[in-house]
Parts: sequence; structure tokens; C-alpha cells
Amino acid sequence: MTEFPKDFLWGGATAANQLEGAYDVDGRGLSIDDVIPGGKDRMKIVQSPDFDWTPNAKYTYPNHEGIDFYHHYQEDIGLFAEMGFKTYRFSIAWSRIFPQGDETQPNEKGLAFYDAVIDECLKYDIEPVITLSHYELPLHLAEAYGGWKNKDLIGFFKHYAETVIDRFGDKVKYWLTFNEINSAAGFPFMSQGMISKTGADDKKNVFQAWHNQFVASAYAVQAAHAKNPACQVGNMIIFATNYAFDSDPKNQLAALKFNQGFNFYCADVQVRGEYPAYSESLYEMYGFTGADLDRTPEELALLKQYHVDFLSFSYYMSGVTDVTGKVDEKTQGNMLGGVKNPFLKESEWGWQIDPTGLRIGLNQLHDRYQVPLFIVENGLGAKDTVEADGKIYDDYRIDYLRSHVEAIRGAIADGVPVMGYTPWGCIDLVSASTGEMSKRYGFIYVDLDDEGHGTLARSKKKSFAWYKQVIATNGEDLTADHLDY
Repeated sequence: MTEFPKDFLWGGATAANQLEGAYDVDGRGLSIDDVIPGGKDRMKIVQSPDFDWTPNAKYTYPNHEGIDFYHHYQEDIGLFAEMGFKTYRFSIAWSRIFPQGDETQPNEKGLAFYDAVIDECLKYDIEPVITLSHYELPLHLAEAYGGWKNKDLIGFFKHYAETVIDRFGDKVKYWLTFNEINSAAGFPFMSQGMISKTGADDKKNVFQAWHNQFVASAYAVQAAHAKNPACQVGNMIIFATNYAFDSDPKNQLAALKFNQGFNFYCADVQVRGEYPAYSESLYEMYGFTGADLDRTPEELALLKQYHVDFLSFSYYMSGVTDVTGKVDEKTQGNMLGGVKNPFLKESEWGWQIDPTGLRIGLNQLHDRYQVPLFIVENGLGAKDTVEADGKIYDDYRIDYLRSHVEAIRGAIADGVPVMGYTPWGCIDLVSASTGEMSKRYGFIYVDLDDEGHGTLARSKKKSFAWYKQVIATNGEDLTADHLDY
């Protein structure tokens, strides 16, 4: 049986905007996520032509409270340590450091909070992996500057990145720049801070915003390498292994184009340091050319010099491409839907479960980039039932995660260098896609419902004991029938 590397980074992942809460505490400013409503219609609301970042009393905003990690971080990290985490991926809320996003002086209370979180991790020998921007652009930068289409944001992000890397770079080795940067292909309001009223529906703006983020990411790489040569910086994309529905050449070509436009475009620039040959063909699909984008020779040189050290990605599901109209049934997914795959089962939220797709994806990414790969999100969103004795038997989650760990093992056997695995929402938090608490991912249950009612008490699910065993055996024992729970 293929072994996982001895230094494999087992852990878990969260995001500030989905669990910290304390949205107006200790000088924190508002982020775009603070004005995105909760509930199943949140995506539809934000994509409406009328949406303008203004809070509305008829909606709820569960991210304001999250699970109050801000006041529970010691307890939560202690539970991560009990599971044996080698690493913990979390994000810094930009508006906790620079409340408006464009200040010159940082908020010391915000820096002190993350100092405390990092030190709490290090106390248990948990390696922090920090995401600099995870769907929480300071609201002021979206309202006053129009989001990432504005090149002024490059300088603001550069200052923010340099500030936190200078503060924490001696203690934090691994950094990620932009979370799921390619998600702007469908949802530019989350990763680029742009809505219909500020140009989100114009694809040229999306590609300009991506360029600006690529340049900002390069500045973060430059800052991290200058601060500490041991620092490694990765990019982060959604990766959804994509299949043509059949052998029809039209579907095969469409699947190729999907991969170029969604799975590879952002990674090609950030990992290889230059725009891919198919860029012009991609731009032409949307009615503009590369000459229409504001990209300077100096910026292109910066991208080439300060490309990322590794590639990290989220993987929840695969997709199917059919442009011939042979199949009508559709499915949901992580920021994207598509044609239903008749060979796969789905989660409660319609996400197609495909562990083999993870092995395929790992091979594809390594073949293409030849850099270390890090799976920083993977998991099953499901409704959990608390039994009368307080137990939560989430065998469905164990089955999902087990099959994906086995797929990672297979990819390692194929020769793919995988750095680590941090399942998403290692503790229950607010769902990014629906704003719900009932869509749970964690090994740790948090007593909180979709209306914000509950005690916030933490309790261990069966998967907690299972993952503890997985880490303790470095991935050798994936069974669940003899767990002490």
C-alpha cells in the first residue's frame, strides 16, 4: 500500500468571514460578505441588477456572528489539536487589519488577534496556512472603487500583504493569495467585489480584475520571499475535473475549452508566470482582445519573476460538458452546475460525488505544472442529526472523506507530489453558497441553526474520531467500524 509522505500536512480549513463573527468588534470594518444576505436565495439576490451592497432589514446576515470563533478560537484550536492536526488553513479578514482597505496605518487590535490565533496553533505544533483574501474584500473598496477591476486595489492589497507578512512571516511558512480566484467566472461579486451595477456582467471587467489580482498576488510572493526565504506562497483555485459527455468531437472540444477557461486560465498565469497561448481565443469568445486589457510590460515581468511556489485547490465534485443537447438533466455544484453524470451519486445539495475525479485532477495538474499540489478544501455538506444522547453518527461524511483520501493515495502512487489535505469546514460554519448553518461540513458540531438560535456549544461527531485515527496512522487506517465513539 502506497504510504503518505512522512511530512504530509493533515489538517482542516475555514475562512474568517464564515466563522469569526465579531464583525464590528475591535475596529474591524465591514466586508462585502457582511452585506450578502443569508439563505438559499443569497446568490440570486446578489446577482440581481438592483443589488447595491446596501443591507436590507428583511434579510438575515449570519456571517455577522458566524460561530464566534473570535471568542472561541482557543477552544476550537484545542479540538483541532486533539484530532492531531498538522496544519490549519484559515484566512485573515482584510477589513480587520485595514477597516476601509485603503488606510496607511493598520488596526493593531486586528493584528494582535491573528498573532494570538497563530501562537495558539504553534503551541500545538500546528502549522498555519494563511489565505490573504477569502471572499471578504473590504466593503469600502467595492463601493468607492468598484472592486478589483480598479487597478488602485493592487496597491492597497500590496500594502495589506506586506503588512501581515512582515508581522507574521517569521512564524507562518505557508501563504495563499486569493481563494478560489477562478470562481469569478460565474460569481465576480465574491472574489472580485463586483456586482451588476459596477460592471460584473461585462467579461472584460472580470478579466481585467483577474489581471489586477495576478499582479497583486505576485507582490505577495515578492514580499514573502523577501521576509523569509522559508516562506512558500501558493495560489488557490476551484478545480472541477471535467468530462465530455460522450466521444462526440463537439463535446470533446467543448470540454477542452471549459478546462482552459475555468480550470486552467488563472493557474496558468500564477504558476507559469505568463498568459497562455489560448488567451486570445478565450477573449474573443467574449468580444474583446488582449489589447483591450490594461496590462503593462512591467506587470507582465513581475508575473514572470514572482510566480507561486505551489498550487492549492478546492475539490468537491466533477462536471460534465454537453453542447449537443443530448441530455437535459442538470445538477448543482460548487459555484457551478452542469449536466448530470449518470454514473455518480449526489449530495443533499446536488453536488456530484466523484473521488476518482480527484485522482484524475491531481494527475492533470501535476502533468501540466510540475509543482507541489495542496488540496485545501474537500468535504461533504450535509444535514446532521443529534441523537438523544448527544451523539452525531455522520458515517456518510466518513464515507465521502475516506473515498477521497484513497484517491489521494492513488495519485501519490501515480507519482504526484501532494503536500497535504485540509478538509473544508473542519468545524461547522456558515455556508458560503447558501448562508446556512444546516449545510454542515465539520468534524465538530456547533449548536446553531439557520435563524441564529443555539448555544454555540461544540461537540464531536463520529467523523472527529475517524479523522483523528487517520492522522495518527498517517492515512493507513481509514476504517470506521472499530472507532471508540
